[in-house]
Amino acid sequence: MNGDHGLFGPDSVTWPVHTELVMWIGGLRALYLQSLHPRVMRATFQNSALFDPKKAWSRFVRTAQFVHVRTFGDTPDVERAAARVRAIHAGLTGHDPDTGETFRLDEPAGLLWVHCAEIDSYVDVARRSGAIPTDELADRYVDENRAAAEAIGLDRADVPASRGELREYFDGVRPGLYACDEARSGLVRSFNPPLPRALAVLRLGVPAANTLAISTLPGWAKAMFGIPTLPGNHTATTLQLRALRGVLRLAVRESTEQLIADCRRDARAMSDGTFVSKLMPAR
Repeated sequence: MNGDHGLFGPDSVTWPVHTELVMWIGGLRALYLQSLHPRVMRATFQNSALFDPKKAWSRFVRTAQFVHVRTFGDTPDVERAAARVRAIHAGLTGHDPDTGETFRLDEPAGLLWVHCAEIDSYVDVARRSGAIPTDELADRYVDENRAAAEAIGLDRADVPASRGELREYFDGVRPGLYACDEARSGLVRSFNPPLPRALAVLRLGVPAANTLAISTLPGWAKAMFGIPTLPGNHTATTLQLRALRGVLRLAVRESTEQLIADCRRDARAMSDGTFVSKLMPAR
């Protein structure tokens, strides 16, 4: 690999954290949390293949690959991937039935919500599972990922730089959040994802993974879905995340350094189109 490390680098918190398989729970949490912004969720429903059973899985894989390239790619790879996303957003609009407005998908408020929900989900799962061992490193992770927000067109100065600033952001936007019909439909559909035939065995783990991801949501988010927060839920969920991370780390034989090298190699292959995703097997 050359000396171009893209948005992050070997001294970052982000690289080693994103080699952890437990972060897939963070990705699921992000999808549930993002869906509580009715304008963003309706725009997704109106424009995205995520709700087309024949296209949903490939759309999900493309999103996962973008996050991978954004995290581990060299600067030119990240810029190409981000430019594609910005171009797609710039050409799409959504309709808000609450106000009757038509709006662009690249409006800053929507992009900021998606970013904050994603990063809050990753940092929450990473901190509670032990992938990020201290609060100081958790804040560094949030700060580092302002670079990811810049890549999709946001002003770095407008993006939360710590977990405390994330909490302030959510406090400010919560009055406008709720679980619209599309969000509730998305939650139900997530328990029966349109997996390719070769990955059908993964269905056995989907309910447990989704339930764990939902249990990591803040209480106010669960309440919007009508899901109660039981006494001791936070502690029990944290223990589950730590146990899951431990099991997954035992299953992975490579060192963190080797995993980062593998992720860097895969990011380059994704960018130039030569990568064959294990998540997209031939039918």
